[in-house]
Amino acid sequence: MNGEHSKHGTALLVIDLQVGVVEGCFDGQGVLDRTAELIARARTEGTPVVYVQHEEPEMPQGSDEWQLAPPLDPRPDEPRVFKKYRDSFAGTDLAAVLDRLGTSRLVIAGAQSDYCVRTTAQRAAADGYDVVLVSDCHTTTNAVFDGVEISGEQIVAHNNLYFSGLSYPDQSFGIATHDRVTLA
Repeated sequence: MNGEHSKHGTALLVIDLQVGVVEGCFDGQGVLDRTAELIARARTEGTPVVYVQHEEPEMPQGSDEWQLAPPLDPRPDEPRVFKKYRDSFAGTDLAAVLDRLGTSRLVIAGAQSDYCVRTTAQRAAADGYDVVLVSDCHTTTNAVFDGVEISGEQIVAHNNLYFSGLSYPDQSFGIATHDRVTLA
């Protein structure tokens, strides 16, 4: 997608809202419920929904932890992308799926805010997609690094701050709540 787009469609990208990922996350159930509302609205408005699911040794594909967390319930015609890296584009067919859908703008929800959501959203921006992070539809767990404790709530707020000010030439970025984000 580098540079200019000949297509102008929006897709809702739901990243790693899986049983084993959301467990213990800040406002996890609230994020799941709001994302389910957003998915229902996307379906009503004709916006494609694409699900990304992470796999690792302690969360193998098909396991209970790997499943999308309730109340998320993808339809058979909604694409699912399976990944092993934080970047949902790395080693997957995500770019091809988005190209088939005519996507130039991504509305992003998911977990975890500071890992797969941020890495994928940043990659999408660098690859030329317009990106909107749904500010109340992403989550993460508390973290500690080098003796510094950071709450999941602070990480979510920081990612919202980061994407609210992101800028690339001739592209659009921002944040919006699930009930205010434009899908079409």
